[in-house]
Amino acid sequence: MVTADDIDALLPQTQCTRCGYNGCRPYAEAILSGGAQINQCPPGGAATIAALASLLGRPALPLNPANGVEGPPLVAQIDEEVCIGCAKCLPPCPVDAIVGAHQQMHTVVLALCTGCELCVAPCPVDCISMVPRSALAEAPEPPAAHGNRERFGAHNARIAARERERAALVAERKRTADGV
Repeated sequence: MVTADDIDALLPQTQCTRCGYNGCRPYAEAILSGGAQINQCPPGGAATIAALASLLGRPALPLNPANGVEGPPLVAQIDEEVCIGCAKCLPPCPVDAIVGAHQQMHTVVLALCTGCELCVAPCPVDCISMVPRSALAEAPEPPAAHGNRERFGAHNARIAARERERAALVAERKRTADGV
């Protein structure tokens, strides 16, 4: 019997959300439950669709253009002259491939960047561009899917821990303000 783990193992783990789901695992679960088609992953493209079709015993479908187009592996590049250090690109990066601090220039760790493009839209000064990984002489190979999955899990765990801490702090302040 095919599991969500089996399906998830075939996905590229870019965590780009172009499939319409908040990461590769939710997309895998939707495929398993019949809530999503196998042709919604632009980063995986035809190869991933073929692998999913084989695993699931379904016909291969062309990539759904509503989800994007297949292309070369991309990597984010930050124009250091333009970056204002607003840090708005840090939270959306699903694998923490962008490093920097508030009011400091940010940079992309090329070895970790999945090319998801989620950092581009939040940048208020448009200093982030996506370029083909192959166009950069110093760019290492794309990160392995299992490492992407682990970093995505760690990213989400850190965000959840911060939310719990924030909720506890708000509750404590409310309790103190109410004189309890």
